[in-house]
Formats: sequence, structure tokens, C-alpha cells
Amino acid sequence: MTDWTATLADMGQHARRAARELARSSAASRRAGLRAAADAIRADLDAILAANAGDMAGAQALPPAMRDRLRLDAARVAAIADAVVAVAALDDPVGAVIDRRTRPNGLELTRVRVPIGVIGIIYESRPNVTADAAALCVMAGNAAILRGGSEALASNAAIHAAFVRGIEQAGLPADAVQRIAASDRNAVGAMLAAAGAIDLIVPRGGKGLVARVQAEARVPVLAHLDGINHVYVDRAADPAMATALAVNAKMRRTGICGAAETLLIDTGFPDAAAVLAALADAGCALRGDRAAAAIDARVTPADDVDWDTEYLDAILSVRMVDGLDEALAHIARHGSGHTEAIVTNDEAAAERFLAEVDAAIVMHNASTQFADGGEFGMGAEIGIATGRLHARGPVALEGLTTYKWQVRGSGQRRP
Repeated sequence: MTDWTATLADMGQHARRAARELARSSAASRRAGLRAAADAIRADLDAILAANAGDMAGAQALPPAMRDRLRLDAARVAAIADAVVAVAALDDPVGAVIDRRTRPNGLELTRVRVPIGVIGIIYESRPNVTADAAALCVMAGNAAILRGGSEALASNAAIHAAFVRGIEQAGLPADAVQRIAASDRNAVGAMLAAAGAIDLIVPRGGKGLVARVQAEARVPVLAHLDGINHVYVDRAADPAMATALAVNAKMRRTGICGAAETLLIDTGFPDAAAVLAALADAGCALRGDRAAAAIDARVTPADDVDWDTEYLDAILSVRMVDGLDEALAHIARHGSGHTEAIVTNDEAAAERFLAEVDAAIVMHNASTQFADGGEFGMGAEIGIATGRLHARGPVALEGLTTYKWQVRGSGQRRP
């Protein structure tokens, strides 16, 4: 039986040495390492697809959304490699000056970005996270310890092997990206308790995983628990836009954390029937209040649980609300702080929504499916954070750094 406490301590020591090497490396060398990793992923296409086929064969019992996250094809592998290259092209955060000031006594104070150190990533289903997380950590000067889900064990192993081969060929330390090559749940517990070996834990997966991480971790955690996202169609919304955005926010990909889960429609909006019909015609099951059911017979009754459910499926809860105040109150009570959107041509209503809604991402006249680091121009993201400390929203390079103060004097003594 594996002693995971000892194993994580050893991995942490190797990761710490690699992190120190990365922290003093040049941006050019880290960029070259990521480009070499992307080339290795492309070169290993057949091996990665064969590994994924084995994982898919063993995942027949998984829900459709999880199977979709797990599945790889040539286009998705190419996208994984492209995402690594995109990270390499981003501005280097390490050493960036956040602010600089000179005190009256002549002390010069500079606040600069520095890597966090060793990042532990615990994730499920999505093999692309192996490369995304590794690329972001390396570019930000951090070492990574990866623990993927058992359903993607072979896919993760193949992508990890290619990535490490690439960065090593480029002169970066192989220990910069380590992987726990076992599905033993005790390994997760050891990671959560590995204070001193791991500086930050980032969970990416279902509610059960994230809840466990947040409850048990003795290491700081960067995460979101639920993506209960709302689209509010204001009475001043353009009907065609409202219909298109509602369908896209829910149905483009139902299994991602940026998918809409509740639709709020102002009772003064004139085309609610068209919006609901478009969703139902697109294959979305609608669960609504009495007012919504009266508009479209395909709306089945919602219960109290529906307003607090992240479906991650082609299911949407629908409520008719009497104005912006009622929409804001519903979101404040049921939202998870992830992503909220308003559709309206009333600029005053939009600005109030953007100012008052407490969420990591707040949108006006845009689909919630844009809640993604790549869409924000950050390259690949390591996750969405809904907390209020350190980082919020899509977490990419900047979110994987902290800062330190550099103080330069000329012999000043404190009186």
C-alpha cells in the first residue's frame, strides 16, 4: 500500500527544486519549453488518441456531459497543443512591476510579481487540463503536481509524457510537472494535507470533488463550487438578441461551468414565448414557475431545488420576474457567484446590474459561455475562482503569481 504522505513529501521536494529553477529562468526559455511541449503533443497524436479510446471504453457509465469532457479527437488534441502555444505567447508576469514609490525618507519601494511556488491541481474528466495546467504553471514560474481522475488515467498519462518530454528537451526541469499516476483517493487526501510541499491547491471537477477539497484542505484553495449562472432578459431587451443569447448560453455546451442554469424573464418583455419556444425546440427541458408554464405548455413545474441546481445538462429553470429589483433579489439568493448576465438595451439597467450583482463575472448582452480564460485573452485557464481573495474569475498567469516588496535604501535608519 502506497504511503501517500511520504510520496507527496518526496514529490514536493523535487517540485520545490524545479520551482526555484523555473523562477530564475528567463521568459524566453519558458516560452521555448512550452512550444516544444506543444510540438511533442502533436507528435504523439496517435498515442494520445489510443489512450483516450481506452478511457472512453471504460467510461460507458458516466453521464453524457462527463463523457463529452473526456472524449478526444484529432481536432481536440490540436486545440490542446494550440492552447499551450497560446500560453507561451502571453506576457510574462514574473518580475512585472505592480507599483513603485519613493518614501519621504528616500526609501524606494517596488512591488513585483513572483511565482507562488508549487501548485497542486486535482481535476476530473478533462484530459486537456493536464496540458493547460502544466503550461500555465510553467509559464508563471511554478512547478505543478497533477492528479487527474481515474476515468482519464491513460489520456492524462499520454499528454503528460509528451509535455514533460518537450520541456525537458528545451532545458527545463522534468520535475516542473509531476503527475500522480494512480487513482487511489488517498492520494487526494495526502495532497490536501501537504502543507509545506504544496503552496496552493486548484480543484477542477464536480461539486463533490470541490466540496471535499474545500472541507479538508490544509493548503490554500482556489476554486468555485457551483456554476449556477443566470441570464436575465430585461423588458428593454432586443427580442432577437434575447432569444439567441438564451439558447447559446444554455445549449452551446451544457456541461461547462459557464452554461446558464436559470433564465429570468421580465414580465414586461414582449417576446417571452419566442425565447421559451426556441429553447424547447433546441431540445432543452424547461422547468418553470406558473407564469412561465402559462406561456409555453412544454414548461414543467419547477420546485425549490431547481433554483439552486447546476444541471450541466439540457435543462433550464425559468422564472418570470417583475423588474430588475426582483431579478437582482433572485440572483442574490440563488446565484453561486460565478457568472451572471443581463440582456437589455437600457444602459442604466445594465450599469446597475453590472455594479450590484456580486459575481466573479458579470455580463451585458453577451452569452455566459464566454466565461472562459481563453475567451478573455488569457490563453488557457486553470479554473474559475469565485472567492474574494487573491484571484477572481478566470485564473491564468497573473492568478498564479503573488508579489513581494523590494526595498532599496541608502543607509536609512528608523528613528
